[in-house]
Amino acid sequence: KYGEGFFFFVGVLRYYKGLHLLIDACKDARFKVVIAGAGPLEKELKAQVSALGLSNVKFAGRISDEEKIAMYHLCHGVVFSSHVRSEAFGVTLVEGLMCSKPLITAETGTGTSFVNSHKETGLVVKANDSAALHDAMTTLIDDPDMARNMGRRGRERYELLLTGKKMGASYAHLYRELHANGRKP
Repeated sequence: KYGEGFFFFVGVLRYYKGLHLLIDACKDARFKVVIAGAGPLEKELKAQVSALGLSNVKFAGRISDEEKIAMYHLCHGVVFSSHVRSEAFGVTLVEGLMCSKPLITAETGTGTSFVNSHKETGLVVKANDSAALHDAMTTLIDDPDMARNMGRRGRERYELLLTGKKMGASYAHLYRELHANGRKP
């Protein structure tokens, strides 16, 4: 339906997701972006795409888990344009790593930059900067080997730190440590 080689965003269409910035980043671009999800800004975002005359931005609406996994495998990379601290972590990013995709995130001083390690698993750009998003997507399109290597290292990071088993063990260790020090979690 959307082909392959596009950049993929999936999530609720809320203000802190920075989708207005992502759409601006698609002006005069050689890449495509597929936005999956629904939410309070959907109508406004579609109007922005229409006003800009963009044919390289597609809205997939709500998608099933099976469709989401297929989109991860078909995409060139995952773009996560959240631009304020309201975005604490981003499960979408972990899913992208799990599927060996390079990530693009904005630096917000939250856990997103823990998941996406700059120049290792993807690119971290300045928040509120559509030009930086555009440049990051162009960089990954222009250098598919770099993108593939970032995706591979992302999968390695996922296996090392972010599987359910690894995260459960980390939490258990933290709770034991807090308990041993007489502190409540």
